[in-house]
Amino acid sequence: MSVLRTAGAVTAALVLSGLSGCATAPSGPALPTTERARDDLIRSAQQVLVSRCLADQGLSTTGPRPASPTEGRRLQAALFGTGPAELSLTLHGGHTVSAHTDGCLASAQRALYGDQRRWFRAQVTYNNVRAEVGARMRTDPAHRAALARFTRCTASSTAGHCARESGLADVEARLEPARLAEVRALRRDQLDAYTRLRTRALHRATELSSAHLQRNTTEKGFPTP
Repeated sequence: MSVLRTAGAVTAALVLSGLSGCATAPSGPALPTTERARDDLIRSAQQVLVSRCLADQGLSTTGPRPASPTEGRRLQAALFGTGPAELSLTLHGGHTVSAHTDGCLASAQRALYGDQRRWFRAQVTYNNVRAEVGARMRTDPAHRAALARFTRCTASSTAGHCARESGLADVEARLEPARLAEVRALRRDQLDAYTRLRTRALHRATELSSAHLQRNTTEKGFPTP
């Protein structure tokens, strides 16, 4: 299926409090300082937004499974959207990734990133950098020759041994830095957009995290800090 579905974002636990690696800023909520904590925060904020959107339609991704195939399809449609995908991007290798602009996941992405279309293109490009680097390396004659030796070797030995014996590991170590710089230069606009939009989402997720935690604290009868 070509529709881009960030499944981890809709099944992750709500870990809006207790994130490790956070430093308290002089003003405003705590900001994560590690990439893993930032990813967790954004995913969790997205989950909150998705859950609220589904709840408004009497749906949820938690609890009992849908009672019937019809209910299951209704949940999928509410979550991922319906009809032909409105967003698509064909990658360097020819594979096309697509996504919907309707549905709760799309709505959550707009709330976090501001511009879903720009985020879609930037994220898909970012996620495909390593694959594009690999594809470009495979066009090099030295890589093709080493890969052929590697393939013959694997018929009678392990991949790790063959990568060294064939010289493939050495060839890739030599080619990769230049190819990576090449891809980064070619995709600079999208990679810069990825950084900007992810930073926006991080700040928005931090605000949502603080509001969510404060609301839960109040609802449970604990004093607000």
